[in-house]
Amino acid sequence: MVVVALIAVAVALVSLAMRDGEADRLERDAVRLATLLETARAEARASGLPVRWLPASDGGERQFRFVGLPAARQLPERWLDEHVVAQVVGSDALVLGPDAILAPQRVRLQLGEQRLTLATDGLAAFALDPADSP
Repeated sequence: MVVVALIAVAVALVSLAMRDGEADRLERDAVRLATLLETARAEARASGLPVRWLPASDGGERQFRFVGLPAARQLPERWLDEHVVAQVVGSDALVLGPDAILAPQRVRLQLGEQRLTLATDGLAAFALDPADSP
């Protein structure tokens, strides 16, 4: 009886510790994108330049891009997982500055069946929308 209980506890712990690898990869890309968006947002405010983020739709070398950043301040343009797909909700691009207060914005990320949304109310930093979190 004790052995069966120990096996049950071990199985429960292992199943709790295991997560879908796809969900982990998507969350890692979402957190990275939030950091990149906030970096570009700070640069836009500091330099007074209008900066936008656009997901690529052509399947080329760039998977997304920042438009308006100074040449000396280039940011990554590829996902960590090449199969991530992004869509800006209600627009074709995210506006990152130069204004300190922006309109609320959202971007949906998808990897296979997994989906996450990054959102800002225009004042706070981009963050995972808890309603869409796994």
